[in-house]
Amino acid sequence: MIGLWRREIGIFLLLATVTSIIGGVTGLFFPLTCALLLAVLMRQIFQINRFERWISMGARGSYPKTRGIWEEIYYGVYRIKKNEKRRKKKLGKMVDQFRQSTEALPDAAVVLGAYDEIEWSNKAAREVLGLQTSDKGQRIPNLVRFPEFIRYLKSGNYQEDIILPSPVDSRITLSVRIVSYGAGLRLLLAQDVTQLKQMERMRKDFVANVSHELRTPLTVLKGYLETLQDLDDGTSPLLTGSLEQMRGQTERMQHLVDDLLLLARLETQKKKSQCVNVPALLNQICREGGDFDKSARHIELSLATEENIFGDEQELRSAFTNLLENAIKYSPDDTEVKVRWYRNGEAVVLEVEDFGEGIAPADIPRVTERFYRSEVKRNRKVAGTGLGLAIVKHVLMRHDARLAIASELGKGSRFSCHFPLNRVCS
Repeated sequence: MIGLWRREIGIFLLLATVTSIIGGVTGLFFPLTCALLLAVLMRQIFQINRFERWISMGARGSYPKTRGIWEEIYYGVYRIKKNEKRRKKKLGKMVDQFRQSTEALPDAAVVLGAYDEIEWSNKAAREVLGLQTSDKGQRIPNLVRFPEFIRYLKSGNYQEDIILPSPVDSRITLSVRIVSYGAGLRLLLAQDVTQLKQMERMRKDFVANVSHELRTPLTVLKGYLETLQDLDDGTSPLLTGSLEQMRGQTERMQHLVDDLLLLARLETQKKKSQCVNVPALLNQICREGGDFDKSARHIELSLATEENIFGDEQELRSAFTNLLENAIKYSPDDTEVKVRWYRNGEAVVLEVEDFGEGIAPADIPRVTERFYRSEVKRNRKVAGTGLGLAIVKHVLMRHDARLAIASELGKGSRFSCHFPLNRVCS
């Protein structure tokens, strides 16, 4: 390219030199110089006009024949267009492959724009959400009109899934999640979880039914054991010890059945709401906790706010009691358990802190699972059903609250229940 520019400049200088010599000889220097400049200008205007016409036609096909620097310009543009066409063809193949793969997905996928308008949807979305190809550009709240879905869409908090019936068939249950990406774009994913929900419902019914059926035989067994203990005169240490061990195991089974039935009620019963006096409730629970704990352990209650919350008092009592009893059970004697009720900028918080054995980081996400017990070497056996924190989690979910756990092995644990401010009442 530089060589061509030098050639163009060299030709122009040669013509200018010849024109100057002829002009000097003939005395027509100025007219001949103007004529040369006009000829060069007209030639460039002609080339520019031809180049503009070729570009405006999309630079398709072969470029006009010319020489010099303009031939190099035409060739450069032609090469760029050819590479662009090759890239566009490659990109088109990739887009086609993407569309074919997403059409084959078993889960529904919908791309939403900044204003909740549908940019694209796959075949599964058309089947389970009732969307049509012609719905592109329509706002999805106008097509999927469930209030819970609309609230989820507007909230902007997409960390958890929501469960919805299919707009096409109410017998189909969908788990819907939204993932944000790009500049204001979101990907809506809907998975058919009908079978999973049916299995979960069957499991809950089975546990509730079995637990309910176990109550009567356990009550009878407990009654006979108490009668036998009353009749025992203590002459046989083996008999006395056996009856005491049987009574302990029966009570343990009774606690397990009671916790399972409570979980079943939390999962099936409708929510109740009244204004619960939380400070008074915490005072009572801490007094009962002191009676429950016969060691030298001290329970310190700090009430930094007098806020009350809407909820079910019995459920909250169960959750708070479980947290306190856990803190007492998993911390050594002569240590302190702190209970705080306070308000921060975005929530009212109950915090229960102990200075016991702590929880390993790998166990923290799983401690709210049913029957999960962390594998920690203990000097003493800790009694329990393994359902306490599962009950706490379900109670908080029913009160729009969340549980935060901070713990360090050997230093203790802190459990925080965060209640949203819209739950505060007078």
